[in-house]
Amino acid sequence: MSWYYGWRPYVPVAERRRRAMKKLDSLRKKGVDVQPVEIDGRKIAKTFWGEAWCNHLESFSDYANRLPRGRTYVRNGSVCHLAVDKGQIEAKVSGSELYTVRIAIKTLPPRKWKEVKRRCTGQIGSLIELLQGSLSDQVMEVVTDRQQGLFPLPGEISLNCSCPDWASMCKHVAAVLYGVGARLDRKPELLFKLRGVDHEELIAADAEAAVSAATTGGKSKRLAAGDLSDVFGIELDATVPEQPPPTPSKTRAKGPRQKPAKKKVVTKLEAAKPAARSAHRMPKKAARKELS
Repeated sequence: MSWYYGWRPYVPVAERRRRAMKKLDSLRKKGVDVQPVEIDGRKIAKTFWGEAWCNHLESFSDYANRLPRGRTYVRNGSVCHLAVDKGQIEAKVSGSELYTVRIAIKTLPPRKWKEVKRRCTGQIGSLIELLQGSLSDQVMEVVTDRQQGLFPLPGEISLNCSCPDWASMCKHVAAVLYGVGARLDRKPELLFKLRGVDHEELIAADAEAAVSAATTGGKSKRLAAGDLSDVFGIELDATVPEQPPPTPSKTRAKGPRQKPAKKKVVTKLEAAKPAARSAHRMPKKAARKELS
């Protein structure tokens, strides 16, 4: 079949979608986890991470002139599959055929990642806060910095599409780049995976800073009474009442216990014996007088 001026004949979107679904079904049967990009409404990205990604790409003049070509494609569901891995993005985009898009992105240099962690230390409350984008202005400035932030520079991005378009950024590639922004709305941790860093290290850096702040020279700090009053909202008496000296307890000397002596019971008969004995012991002279 011959095409006028090298252009392929126009294929309606519904027909393109039907062809794409047929090919994707065959990929599913081969075990491929197909992950389509679904856009609700006209707005492509709605959260902090998704909007920051799109705004960063549009901030470069070369990209800003070509990205709009992909907005219609990503909105009408033409990005049938998009998978994000360390240093690469692979996608399937429905056009006149089902095209394969591969985007290589350099991982974040260790020096830059270390600086991002240093500047964010003490500024992130929790992992949930990080992923929801509920960050302070200072942290937002760090992660979205055009040169030193988490997002890649144009020189760190390599684009490739299987379509016959001669442009390095065709509408299929542009649709995939916008699709990444939509995907970050639901899974912001994919940005860290793409750049080859662990987002939990930002929280770990905060924890280490908190521990080092709580200890000085290996000794834990103690809160003063005034600090405790501020924390708990109560008034504490700083003076410690004097305690009376303990009274010595009376202790007995330890030793063998002696049994009490038994009382002797004197009967009437035994009491009369001494009197009788005294009568028998009368002197002889007295006895003789009585006889005379």
